[in-house]
Amino acid sequence: LMRYYLNEEPILPNVDTYDLSDPDQREHVIHNIESMVVKPAGGSGGYGLVMGPSATEKELVGAIAAIKEDPRAWIAQPVVRFSTYPTVVEDGVIKPRHVDLRPFAVNDGTNVYVLPGGLSRVALPEGSLVVNSSQGGGSKDTWVLEDTQTVDRPVPREVPRAAMVDMDIPDRVDAPVAHDERMLQQERQQQQQGGGPC
Repeated sequence: LMRYYLNEEPILPNVDTYDLSDPDQREHVIHNIESMVVKPAGGSGGYGLVMGPSATEKELVGAIAAIKEDPRAWIAQPVVRFSTYPTVVEDGVIKPRHVDLRPFAVNDGTNVYVLPGGLSRVALPEGSLVVNSSQGGGSKDTWVLEDTQTVDRPVPREVPRAAMVDMDIPDRVDAPVAHDERMLQQERQQQQQGGGPC
C-alpha cells in the first residue's frame, strides 16, 4: 500500500503475500504449503484459512486442489510466529497464549503521530495462531510505559467547559426502509455463507 499510495518503501517489512494467479508463486506455495497460511482472497475474520503447520494431510491436499482449481481466489503467506503473553484462561489459570499488536497512527497530512497504545489480539485456544475474535480470539489492554515523563506544556488545572449550542433536533429521523432491509438481507447472506467482509 505504501508503494502504491505514497511511492515510498516501508521502513518495516510486511509479511510476504503470494499472488497464486502467478504460476511461479503458486508453485512455490504448493511446494511449501506446510509452512504457509492459505486464505481466501476475499475472506476475512479467519474464515476458510488453512494453517499449514497444524493442518491435516487431508486439509493440505484440499487446499492445493482449491488453489489449482481457482488460483485467483486464494492468497498465501508464510506463517508468522507470534510472541506469547501471560493470559488468564479457563478456570482462572495463567498460561502463555500467542498475541499480536496493531499499533495505531494518525496522519494529518503533514505529520504522522503514533498513538500511545494499540489493539492487542490474543489467540485463546492453546497453540493457536488465529487471533480473530470471530474464531475464538480475544483482546488485551495495551499499555505504553515510559522511563521518564515528558510534558510539553503545563497540564491545565481546570478543564474548559464546552460551549452550549441551542438546536432544534427532531425526536425521530425516518431513514429509508429499503436501505435498512437491503443491509439486513446482505448480512443474512454473509452469515449463511459463513463469513463476510471485515
